[in-house]
Amino acid sequence: MKKIIPAILFALPLLFGACTSSSASKEPKDTKDSTTTETAAPGGAAPAQAQVPGKAANAATIYARKQVPILCYHQIRDWRAKDSKAAKDYIVPTDTFRGHLKMLADSGYHTILPDQLYNYLTTGAALPSKPIMLTFDDTDLDQFTIAAPEMKKYGFKGVFFIMTVSIGRPNYMTKEQIKILSDAGHVIGSHTWDHHNFKKYEGEDWVTQIEKPTKKLEEITGKKITYFAYPFGLWNAKGIPELKKRGFIAAFALAEKRDLDDPLFTIRRIIASGYWTSKTLRNSIVNSF
Repeated sequence: MKKIIPAILFALPLLFGACTSSSASKEPKDTKDSTTTETAAPGGAAPAQAQVPGKAANAATIYARKQVPILCYHQIRDWRAKDSKAAKDYIVPTDTFRGHLKMLADSGYHTILPDQLYNYLTTGAALPSKPIMLTFDDTDLDQFTIAAPEMKKYGFKGVFFIMTVSIGRPNYMTKEQIKILSDAGHVIGSHTWDHHNFKKYEGEDWVTQIEKPTKKLEEITGKKITYFAYPFGLWNAKGIPELKKRGFIAAFALAEKRDLDDPLFTIRRIIASGYWTSKTLRNSIVNSF
C-alpha cells in the first residue's frame, strides 16, 4: 500500500470534486414533524444531547420522521484560474461561505450535531426550531482556518469528516488542528483512510479504510468515533453491517434516496455548491428536505 501513497497524495486536491451526488436529487417529503419543541438562541448551536439509552425506534419509524437539512462543504477558498467549471461546485469562495452562514443565522437556523440527530431519529427527542447540520469532508486546511472561525461568529458547530491519509500534508489539517476542533465542541467523524469507494471494500479494506483511520481519530481526539461519511456518497447494503460491527451508529451519504431498511446509515446531505448564492442555498434547503 505504501507504494501508492505518492499517487494518492497527488490526487488529493481532486478528491473533493469526486465526492459527488446530485444535490438536486430529491426524495418525497416526509409528513411527520416533531423537530421544533426545544428552544435555543437564534443563530446559535443547539445544546448537545447525550445519546439516549433504551430501545430505538424501528426503521420504518426512523424513515418516517421529517428529515433535517444537512449541508456538505468541501473547500472554502476563492476560485483560481486553473479551477475547472466542475471543480467550482465543490469550492465555495470565502465571501460566498460567509453569506451562507449569515443567511442561516438571519433565517433562524440552529446548528445541531450528530448525537442530537441520532436521538431525534431513534427516540423522537426534541430538536430546536429550524435545525440544520453543517458538515465538512476531506480534511482541507481551509475548513480550520476559514470555516471554523466564521462559524464561531454565529455560535455554529459542525461535523468534520476526516480522511486520515492527508493529515499533516500541505493544505490539509494537522492532528493538533483536528484536536482543537474537537475540543471546541465540533464533532470529528471518519471518512476512510484515502477515500476509496466504499462499495468495493473486501477483506483487509475494512481494516485499512475503516478500523485504522477510526482508531487514529480516536487517539487524536480522545473520543469515541461513531459517525461515518461515505466517500463520493456511495454505499451498498452489504457494507453497512461492517460499519455496525465496528461501532458506528450512523453514516452519511449525499443526495440519493435513503435506504428503507437502514435509514440511519444512509442519512442524506446535499453539497453546498460554490455557485450558490445565499438565496439559492435557502431554496435548495427547502426543496431538498
